[in-house]
Amino acid sequence: MIQTDFIKGVIVPILTPIDEDERIDEAKLRDQVDYVIEGGVLGVLAFGSNGEFYVIEEDEMERGLKIMVDQAAGRVPVYFGIGGISTKKCCRLAKMAVANGASGISILQPMFLKPTETELFLHFKTIAECVPETPVLIYNNPGRVGYTLSGNLVEKLAHEVENIVGMKDTSGDITQTSEFIRRNRDIDFKVFGGKDTLLYASMCHGAVGGVCTAANFMPELITDVYNKFVAGDLKGSLEAQFKLNPVRLSMDGASFPVAAKDMANLRGRAVGKPYTPNLPTPEGPVLDKIKKEMMIAGLI
Repeated sequence: MIQTDFIKGVIVPILTPIDEDERIDEAKLRDQVDYVIEGGVLGVLAFGSNGEFYVIEEDEMERGLKIMVDQAAGRVPVYFGIGGISTKKCCRLAKMAVANGASGISILQPMFLKPTETELFLHFKTIAECVPETPVLIYNNPGRVGYTLSGNLVEKLAHEVENIVGMKDTSGDITQTSEFIRRNRDIDFKVFGGKDTLLYASMCHGAVGGVCTAANFMPELITDVYNKFVAGDLKGSLEAQFKLNPVRLSMDGASFPVAAKDMANLRGRAVGKPYTPNLPTPEGPVLDKIKKEMMIAGLI
């Protein structure tokens, strides 16, 4: 029986601080792990979208994961994000992650392709079965890969593959998120909202938490939404959501995923630059808007 009680709360797709040679900066990464845990997150996701997984070599991923697991030291689970296209590569990464202490893995649907549901089912099932004792979350991100996972496919995976125990839905479509929850509630399938601005709404429909970029630079605000909700203070939770949303929405003017590092740096986190070809947001209207909303929220 796969244990899933720990799969809940705000999980942060942690930033990957790098040095001038685009190598992971160990000291800054350890500091970021401490910062988000002290900020109240209940999980760290290594190499999610905001961790810039798509530009990081496998050996660097392994080094980074070891650092994160060591620094977390059992305080919260560390999940490992897999975004490869090749099923074979994804299996290799899953085994590597489990061997290095990951408590769970998250698998993004393959980007660039236009796979059939049969192909997708076999992709997720094959990877999950490579690590049969480990909880697996599937990650629906239609905005980045160009297609969505269907309710039928998710229901089939949830009910037929024992260790596929949950998912993150970044569709931004609350009806779709709700359907993923409704159709799999008989097996306690753990659904996370993937849009920071919809954490409260997702939880109202039964989500167990959110995978939230905002926790990288304002963990106290996003965890406040979650903590008040589970304490039964729905009005307070909604107000916390409303306080967070203008800051989060100000990121949308910047190129993805640059704004998260920009905002962390504005808060004094010193996480460094994004991997090239991305560049820090230049001075101008976009950065001015970000600074303004952070100031209104009392973050800077």
